[in-house]
Amino acid sequence: MYLLQKQVQQLPTFKLKLPFVGESKGNYQTKQPSPECPRMPPSLQLRGYQRQAINNWFANNGRGTLKMATGSGKTITALAIACELYKQINLQVLLVVCPYRHLVTQWARECEKFNLQPILAFENVRNWQSQLSTQLYNVRSGSQRFLTVITTNSTLMGEGFQSQIKYFPEKTLIIGDEAHNLGAPKLEESLPRRVGLRLALSATPERYFDEGGTQSLFDYFGPVLQPEFTLKNAISQGALVHYLYYPILVELTEIESQAYAKLTQKIGRALLYRERENVELAFEDTEDLKPLLMQRARLIGAAENKLNALRELMSTRRETTHTLFYCSDGSQEAGQRSSLRQLKAVSKILGIELGYKVSTYTAQTSLEEREVLRRQFESGELQGLVAIRCLDEGVDIPAIQTAVILASSANPRQFIQRRGRVLRPHPGKERATIFDMIVLPPDLDRKTLEVERNLLRKELLRFVEFADLADNAGEARMKLLNLQKRYGLMDI
Repeated sequence: MYLLQKQVQQLPTFKLKLPFVGESKGNYQTKQPSPECPRMPPSLQLRGYQRQAINNWFANNGRGTLKMATGSGKTITALAIACELYKQINLQVLLVVCPYRHLVTQWARECEKFNLQPILAFENVRNWQSQLSTQLYNVRSGSQRFLTVITTNSTLMGEGFQSQIKYFPEKTLIIGDEAHNLGAPKLEESLPRRVGLRLALSATPERYFDEGGTQSLFDYFGPVLQPEFTLKNAISQGALVHYLYYPILVELTEIESQAYAKLTQKIGRALLYRERENVELAFEDTEDLKPLLMQRARLIGAAENKLNALRELMSTRRETTHTLFYCSDGSQEAGQRSSLRQLKAVSKILGIELGYKVSTYTAQTSLEEREVLRRQFESGELQGLVAIRCLDEGVDIPAIQTAVILASSANPRQFIQRRGRVLRPHPGKERATIFDMIVLPPDLDRKTLEVERNLLRKELLRFVEFADLADNAGEARMKLLNLQKRYGLMDI
């Protein structure tokens, strides 16, 4: 503890001033910088909530977490902070850390709008390490004014990048994108301790059933700052578009129902043991509970009747374009094999049976191919993309007008990320449409029913919240009413 305190005390401090005062609606400009130094795009006008978030970050001495809805402009807000830091203290290095490769290239595109030419430090060390080492030396020696580095979480942890961290100057800003990922122990340990200016970005910074990881994240980056910008705020202020929400209730088959009931009984016994033993573990960390939850997630994600529901839905929508189909997420929780099986089955129904022009979009899709697919999707040459997990965080394809969600994990973050993907504004896009397949649990005995009721409450809360914000809120809520009645959850 003493060492940690000492380390914090040694961090550089800077006299930061509030860059924005009141609710001025004018464009925000910095002084004219040198090439490759931060400069606000002349046409950019920050929204009021973005200016307020920037003010609050400066007021908190260059630390903090921005909890803002997907699509609300976190990237632009972060780059505006870098511009102001360059103006105030001659910021020397901007380090952006992203969870995925495609987010590195997406950040690079945004950085170019701010006059920055970043080093993309990911994958093969030979491609970037020498360049990074040289430019860090140039910055420290004064022959280079500014350096931008964008890397991935996995590269950050690697020996090649870690060997360079000690050479980052004091005037460095680290931005953690989709920062909830950085609360994982190995990643949190890899974050540079000598860098004092820290900014975390996430629509959902709280880690799912991981209070310790969440606290580590806030200890490093700083607390959530106001304003928290919710989905409701984003829609009302035009940052996201309005939408129609159609829950599609799907029954389990008889065999699936039997398996579901047995798993729920076992989960109930594991929870009861946990209560009796007063086991103070994160919900999913109970040794015999986690595999049971994973099995049940696989069962729900791959429910056979979802394919029938998809066939019925899309047979009347064959001319619809700009549609995204979310399949089981491919993570360990959902089961790699079952998720790929669903992906292939969905592609077959759409492409072969219905003649719908689709392509798959997975973690195995190369960056070059993803860019081609994005262009084909935006032009309408491709009517739809059949995707798994890789489209959840940060991917910007605002042309999406319709989403069909076949599978979601129990983690609310995935649901929040996905709805934000679909609601991004785009020219000619007045409103989005979301079809959400919700598996109806089978009839259960009284003991098992109570377990199911507790497990279902959190999941139903997010469905109800999303229904309430839809333009067809009354219709959407009526669909969920039977589910609420069945489990005595009318208070939601």
